[in-house]
Order: sequence, then structure tokens, then C-alpha cells
Amino acid sequence: MTKLLGTFAFLFIVANSMAQTKPLSISKRKDSARLETDSIRNLPPLEVRSVRASENSPFAISNLNKASIQQLNYGQDLPFVLQNTPSVVVNSDAGTGVGYTGLRIRGSDGTRINVTLNGIPYNDAESMITYFVDLPDFSSSLNSVQIQRGVGTSTNGSGAFGASINLATNNYNPEKYLSLQSSAGSFNTLKNTLQLGTGLMNNHFTIDGRVSNISSDGYMDRASSKLKSFYVSSTYWGDNSSLRLNIFSGWEKTYQSWYGVPEEFLETQRTYNPAGMEKSDTPYKNQTDNYNQTHYQLFYNKKINSKLEWNTAVFLTKGKGYYEEYKGGVLLSDYVAKAPTNSINGIRTNPYTIIDLVRRKWLDNNFYGQVASLVFEEGSNKFTLGGAWNTYDGLHYGRLPYLQYLGIQPDFNYYYNNAIKKDFNTYIKWNHQLTTALNSFVDIQYRNVSHIMYGFDRNANLMVKRNFNFFNPKAGLFYKTKYTNYYTSLAIAHKEPNRDDFETATNEQPKQEILTDIETGFTTKKGNFEYGANIYLMYYKDQLVLTGKINDIGAYTRTNVPNSKRIGIELVENWKLNSFITSSGNITLSQNKIDAFTEYFDDYDAGGQKAILHKNTNITLSPSLTANHSLGIQFNKKWNMNLISKYVSKQYLDNTQNESRTLKAYFLQDIHLSHNIVSKTKWAMQIQLYANNIFNKLYEPNGYTYSYVYGGVTTTSNNYFPMAGRNYWVSLKIDLK
Repeated sequence: MTKLLGTFAFLFIVANSMAQTKPLSISKRKDSARLETDSIRNLPPLEVRSVRASENSPFAISNLNKASIQQLNYGQDLPFVLQNTPSVVVNSDAGTGVGYTGLRIRGSDGTRINVTLNGIPYNDAESMITYFVDLPDFSSSLNSVQIQRGVGTSTNGSGAFGASINLATNNYNPEKYLSLQSSAGSFNTLKNTLQLGTGLMNNHFTIDGRVSNISSDGYMDRASSKLKSFYVSSTYWGDNSSLRLNIFSGWEKTYQSWYGVPEEFLETQRTYNPAGMEKSDTPYKNQTDNYNQTHYQLFYNKKINSKLEWNTAVFLTKGKGYYEEYKGGVLLSDYVAKAPTNSINGIRTNPYTIIDLVRRKWLDNNFYGQVASLVFEEGSNKFTLGGAWNTYDGLHYGRLPYLQYLGIQPDFNYYYNNAIKKDFNTYIKWNHQLTTALNSFVDIQYRNVSHIMYGFDRNANLMVKRNFNFFNPKAGLFYKTKYTNYYTSLAIAHKEPNRDDFETATNEQPKQEILTDIETGFTTKKGNFEYGANIYLMYYKDQLVLTGKINDIGAYTRTNVPNSKRIGIELVENWKLNSFITSSGNITLSQNKIDAFTEYFDDYDAGGQKAILHKNTNITLSPSLTANHSLGIQFNKKWNMNLISKYVSKQYLDNTQNESRTLKAYFLQDIHLSHNIVSKTKWAMQIQLYANNIFNKLYEPNGYTYSYVYGGVTTTSNNYFPMAGRNYWVSLKIDLK
């Protein structure tokens, strides 16, 4: 850690040594000083600019400002706010967009999408999944979002193997405000949000805050959600510097709905939820997921002179929680290795006794670290030197809260293991203006990742110590004419395996993945019409995919496949037809292929597994066509309507391209209507009405499958995550200034 801290100390020394150049000139007149100071404060925060792609970067990006975010932020989770951006497909375990949600970009799932909060990594360090459920209503605190599709620029945290999403809250709010929003929707869904800001106090201080409460019964049976969160940000604004402290937290209690609906129930019991059904009489009422996550972020930004800016931030993320589940007909010795012969509720037992029990799987973790960046800009050159270090300390343990007999105390730990993951990266980015029209971009990153795992749930004796060193270069060109911008780039990224990948036999440890990403495209704007296209070629080496193979302890794990690829074109358009009608849309056409891989499935007749070689098959859950369109109609200053359409083509549930293992294509339409009841200088009131899936389409955007041989017959079990049919929301928002 001393070495890593020394790296950022060096950045600070360099920054201050370079600061001996001519200081920033500020007018003695108070109004001029205030104007210049406010212009500095109103710039995007440096910690965001250091990891985001600028307007002249050679990558495929989508930017959402605060107004665009709030237009869709009525109660659903963040993935549903982003669902109409190019190449995005979203899903929800509960079927409503509340609770556990996820998104895929270009077919890449959440484990391959890098997410940062104000430049600080958010992906779970072990699984690399982004659990948006742990930050309920975080959308209400967002000022902007940038999605970089493909590898994109260097950022902090896990490798971007499909996209990166940068979420920003750290903007300057100089005016005081108070905002109340209440939403109600189908399935007894309620959301209440209170936001406030002090504005600039004593010309130096601002405080912004939010509290939110969301609840829903869910579309699926028993798929209820109870979510709470708060956000507080306090900032000291100097003439050329700022110091900001963010504290935000989320608490969630959701009834489990992550098992999906078996295919045989899909037509007749579409909302069937298998969770808790191992209890013989009625579903177990406390089959729930319970988790609390709190973030502490401290930022320091310094504008040293007109050419040089420096930023650093330290952070701590604390998470603790468990999921509880009822297990019927289990072997006692699987949980209590040395179960004595005794009695449970008067029944004689031994290590081979079959019993019912309730278990809780706990996670208690701390994630902490530091990010920093130094930006130097002069003439035709802009250099960004940055990096980060972080450490994840995660304790995993399982408890039996109710099982009691001689020698076993309440809350007996049936497994207990720890894991440490350390991550360090440093990068340098160089933007160079070759001519007035041509800009070059070079980005070089070094990243080191180390894992230490002291056993697993089902393999307590497996100790893993792995170290990875990654070199991730990127380069591109950006050319600008009067109406059109052209760009092209080449980027290489590496990615380490996740925790589950390591839970294999020692001699079958997974390898790192490598991605080569080529992007080229253009955007043209003439008058009120803007359109563009982006072509991408993403070539993977040793991509980790599910093959059905079982490891030494009977778990399904991912396996490296030598070669796979994603090739596609993304088309976008924005058109203001006249003063009251606008059109915006996007289409992605793609091929997502694995050159060759071996499928494994269980053979209960002969024992072991059968294997089938497949060649040139589609990658799991990667549609070949996605499309979005929004038609906006501004009737007058008070009434506005958006007609939104979304199409997603057929998807395969595994990598075999078997037509019996698919998700059907779907085409959805939503209507959003807003009415400005009051629009005054000091306050405003707006009501919004949302009718989603207005034609009541029954569809499933997510699922999984597995096969086995029994009695000489190969059986395939498909499982789906259905979404709600037609559903409604109403939202009332009051803003006081």
C-alpha cells in the first residue's frame, strides 16, 4: 500500500512543481471574481472528466443529462432509465423494474460492464456484477450519465468487456431547492422521494441531500421489494479548489425471485415463483434477500493554474447482509460435518439423517481505496495521468439460525471463509490536435489484480492465490468537418476471472480473457436532423462462457473458449421535425459468434457427463437486432407526450444455438404523458402518466437452461423471467426554488 500511496503522492508533487507557472488571474472586482469562480465550479467535475470520453474521442458514446434522466425516473431502477439507449436490453427478476434488475449492452452482461460512481468503482469486486438494487433511487441524485460502448477509455475498476457506465452526482448547485416526488404504480408500487439543496452559502458551501422509499408487491408471486436510501453531499468551494464529502446508503429487503419460471408453467402459471416452495405446506414466508450498503467518498479538486488541474478521492464502501432460504430433504452431514447421534425435536439423528432446515448465507465486506488524476492542457495537447488502487475484503459465511441440538449453538456457522482482492491501475491519456480538423488520441493503461481466497462454500479446502498483470493500450483518430464528425479506434482490454470461476479443481484454474475492439463511425448534423453510424468488431480470446461442465464439487462453472466475436453496426437518429414534434431512435444489427466449444450435460444413466462439440454458434442472450424509437409531441407549454417503441429479436439461452432453447422476439410500446400544472419562478408542479407495454405483450427478456439424460431420454429444462404485461404509473412532482 505504501508503494501505491507513493504513486499518488508523486502526482501531487508533480502538480505543485508545475504550478510555478503564471498563476490564474482573477479580477479584483467582486462580480468578475464571482463570474470566473462560478465558471470553474460549473465545469464537469474533474474526477468525471478523467474517466469519461470527451466530445472528440474516437469511441461510441451516449450521454444523458439530468433532464433526460428525470424524464424516465418515476420509480423503476437505473437499468430501465437507460433502456432506450443503443444496444441495451434490460430485465427484472420481479417483472416490474423494481428490485433486482439488470442490463446487457451488445449482449454483454453486467459482469462485463464497468460501472463507476463519480469515477469510483461500483461493480462487486468478486462477482463483478453491478447490484443496482443496493442503491435504490440513485437515479434521483444523478446529474449525468455516460455510456461508452465497447472498451472505451481507461477507467477505474473491472475491465470494460462490453461497455462502461459512468454515473455522476458531483455537480455544482448554486441555488437552493426543494423537490418532492411521489409515484404510484401497478402491483402496489409506491415511491416517495424528498430532495433538497441549500444553494451556495457564504459563497463557499453547498449541501445537497435526498431520502427515498420504494415498495412493491412485484409482478411475480411473492416478489415483493422494500427499498430505502439516502444521499448527502457537502462541499466547500474555494476560488480554485473544492472539497466534497458524499455519504449515501441503500437498504433492501426483497423476496427471492431469481430462480425463474420453468417452461411447463409459463403458459398456465406465468407468475409462478419456485422460491420458498421446498416447504411442504405453504411457501416459506421469509425466503428473502437482506442487504445494506453504505458509501463514503471524499474528493479534493484543485485548479492549479490555467493549464493544470489535480484531483484525488478516497473511498470506503461497507456492505453487509444475507439471504435466507428454506431447504427441504437435505443431508445433515452436508451442513454439520461431525453431527453427533442425538435428537432434534425428540427424533433420533445421525450424520446421515435427512432433515429440513433454514440457512442464511452472509456477506460482510469492506471495499476501500483511492483514485487520482492530473490533467495538463496547453495548446494542441491535453495529457491525463491517473490511476487508482483498491482493496476488497469479503467475509463469506453460512449460518443455521434455527437448527439446535446437543453441541450445536444457535446461528451455527456451517462454512466460514474470507477473500481478499487487490486492484491497482495507472494510465496516461494524450489528446493531440494534429490540425484544426484532426485529433489523435492515445491511452495506455497498466493494471494489476491479485486474488487470495481462503476456501469456498462447497470447497472449504481450496485456497486460491492468483496474480494478473494487464497492459491495455488504446489509440484512435477523430476528424471534424462542418457537418460531420468521423472517428476510428483500436483498443485492447484484459479481464480477470470472477470468484465462481476459481471454484474449480486446482489444475483447472481459469485463464484471463482478452478483447480486441475496433470501432469506427460518424455523426452528421444538419439543421434539425442528426444521424450517425458506428461499426464495431470485438474479438475475444479465451472468453469465459458457460458450457454445462461440472467441476470437482458438482458446480457449473464457466470455461475459456479460444475464439469468439461480436460484429455489429449501431445506427442513431435525432430529428426535430418542427417546433412540437421530435423523433429519436437507434438500431443495432449484430452477429455474436463462438467459433467452437464443447457442451457438457449430465448423464444420470451412465454417470458423468456427455460432451457435444459445437461450431460457429450464437453467444448466449445476444440478440442480432435491437431497436428503439421515441416520438415526442409537445402539444403546448403544458402538455407533452412520448410514444416509445422497443424491439428485441430472438435470443438463445445457451451457446448451442438450439432452437428449442430460446427467448422469443418481442416488440413493446409505451406512452408517457406529462402535464405542467404550475410553472412559476418560485415553484412548479408536474404530473406524469406512464402506460407501459400498452398492448399487453407477454415476453421474457432473460432466462437460462440446462439438459440431462435420464431413462435414455435427453431432457432440456428452460427457465424464464417474465415481465409484467400492461402496467401503469402516475407521478406527481413539486419543485420549490
